Amino acid sequence: MPLPFIIATIAILSGTGGIASGIHGGVKMKQANDTIKAADKRNRDNINRLENVNKETMTVMDSLGELEMNIISSFQRFSLAYKRIHNAPKFSEIKKDGIMLSKFTPQELEKASVGAGILLSGIGGATLGSLGVFAAAGGTTAAVMALGTASTGTAISTLSGAAATNATLAALGGGSLAAGGGGMALGSIVLGGASLGVGLLIGGVIFSITGSKMSEKADKAWEQMKENERKINSICEHLEHLKSIANSFSIALENVKKVYENYLSQLENIVQEQYKKKFFLIRLFSKKCNYRKFSEEEKQVTENTILLVGLLYEMCKIKLVEKSKNKDELNTVNEKDTNNMIAKSKNALIKIAA
Repeated sequence: MPLPFIIATIAILSGTGGIASGIHGGVKMKQANDTIKAADKRNRDNINRLENVNKETMTVMDSLGELEMNIISSFQRFSLAYKRIHNAPKFSEIKKDGIMLSKFTPQELEKASVGAGILLSGIGGATLGSLGVFAAAGGTTAAVMALGTASTGTAISTLSGAAATNATLAALGGGSLAAGGGGMALGSIVLGGASLGVGLLIGGVIFSITGSKMSEKADKAWEQMKENERKINSICEHLEHLKSIANSFSIALENVKKVYENYLSQLENIVQEQYKKKFFLIRLFSKKCNYRKFSEEEKQVTENTILLVGLLYEMCKIKLVEKSKNKDELNTVNEKDTNNMIAKSKNALIKIAA
């Protein structure tokens, strides 16, 4: 065979091999690119799912936090009525059929009430998840802390609106409370601004997911997506659990609140009527009525109102979330204490109605 023909044949065969190799390489590149795109889409879908579950949970938690603040701030009405009763029974003296409540004083009640009022005034400027942090840390605790000092050295009680809310959230975030850790500022953005509270209610693990980008290498991108998916599934389960507990606790609080408001109205009427019964000169020099002049029914109303105030005060102290010691672990839903308090509230309502 002539040499030029042999060379040509070799060239053709080599070219064919190169084309085949090029086609194979192109297929692999397309497959890798498709894998990266699929991993990125699935990861974004997972994050969107997490964001939706988070919004639902934060909405429930915010509603609970606002409910607690409204309840605590309403203690001001009780305090005003209670102060007008001369020889009024002490909180520690009120017991009914085994209902055991933690000890607290009228001064603590009033302090919490003022703090709750400060926080409520800032609701308009709060982002999704902010009020939920109050419920997570315990509404009573948050209300009392609202009378503390901001990081600037300014007394929180002198602030108003969103400034007071910001300062209290920052105090909660910087302390050792259940909802604390990682610092807390209203400017923080989590899940694209969907929630401020989620990082505090869940833990630091959330940031490693929402801030991660898929690798440019196909195998690594898929592994990253699967790892994120595992964490997201766990967080969604955690949030659904928290939402369920928060819903149950909200119902229990509403039930007690309804009975409390009825008794509080009765007590206010009793105090007003007893005051009217006093002689003119006595009314002129005293704004109080005498508990010893109350009928047995009126005394019962007074004692039941005090019990209900104590029950609500104690319920609002419950921390729905316990902070994890490890920032890479999910915080814990305080299911045991919350369910115990729900059962306690149901039992107390039965005893009071008896």
